[in-house]
Formats: sequence, structure tokens, C-alpha cells
Amino acid sequence: MPDLFSNLDRTVDLPPAKADFYGNFLKKDQADSLFNNLYDGVDWKQEKINFMGKVSPIPRLTYWFSKENKEYTYSGIKVLPVPYSKVIQWLSDLVEEKSGYEFNSVLLNLYRDGNDKVAWHADDEKSLTDTINIASVSIGAEREFQFKSKHNPEEKEEILLTHGSLLVMHDPVQQHWLHQIPVRKKVNKPRINLTFRYIP
Repeated sequence: MPDLFSNLDRTVDLPPAKADFYGNFLKKDQADSLFNNLYDGVDWKQEKINFMGKVSPIPRLTYWFSKENKEYTYSGIKVLPVPYSKVIQWLSDLVEEKSGYEFNSVLLNLYRDGNDKVAWHADDEKSLTDTINIASVSIGAEREFQFKSKHNPEEKEEILLTHGSLLVMHDPVQQHWLHQIPVRKKVNKPRINLTFRYIP
């Protein structure tokens, strides 16, 4: 079990909200085992996005789990729910205990190498509640996670997401800040990200 009473590594000030970062949420052997389980055991999907009439594959692979059979739509992509596996339920329980929030669904992203990315966006889809708390677990290659204010694009923050880390973005981060994972050509190893959320 991870140390559920471990100290916070960093609080990122994102006015009028904040994000809490736990760099060693999972022990290395747990993070290694989780990565191998998901990398080899998930039926990863290559979704496509329609932007101004042009259909293109998104630059990462994804998968959607929901323990309450909730569908999810983001960027025009509709994903159908798959019930939690044992390992996803195990991780969800740990994330809920650490964050203090209840979650019923999780979006998985597989960044195959540093060419895979996610552009500036906020997790503020209409299918989420008015109060949006997101908990994100990272395993695999380290990648930079960048924030940018919706109100002042010059106002930015960055944090390095490490293997086995947890980032909790507290409401109302999504209403006021965008985030992205930029391309990093020198990264040649994969990373998996699990973003837990609540769908009413």
C-alpha cells in the first residue's frame, strides 16, 4: 500500500483554486506493476477528431472505465463505458482516500513517446458536475504538465509528473485554467495517465 499519510510534495497555486502534487503516491514496484498491467492488458483505442472538416487521429491512445456505466464525450469523441477491472478499482480506492473525493469513472491516456501530446484544454465538459475535481495518476516516462490561465495567457505554471505520482486539481481549476502535455522529442519511453472524475 502507498503511504496514505505521506506529505504533500507541492501545492500549485492556481487562483482562485489550487492543485496538490504527491510525487511518491505509489511505490516504485507498485507503479511498475500497474504500468505493465495496463500497457499490456488494456485494449487501447485510437480515437479520431474532426477539426474544421478534417478528420485526424488524436496524438495518443485512450480507454474509458466507468463503474456506474457512464458514457463520456470530450472534443466530439463519445466513449462507451467498460466496468472497472480489479486493478482500476484498487487504484480508485487509493485515489479517493488520498484526495477525499468520490470518483466513478476514469479516462486512461497512453502517450507512446514524446511525440504524443494533449493540446491546451480544460476538463469542463457538460457531462461533468458544476463542481469538478480531477485526480490524475501518472506512471511511466516523466512528462511536463503545464497550466495556463484562461484570463491571462501569460500566467503559467509547470510541474514534472513523475512515475507513480498523483496530481489533484481542486475545483474550480477547470473553470479558470487550461492544461497541456507538450511534445518532447527526446522522450522515447511511454507514459500512462489515469484521470479520475465523477459523472453524475
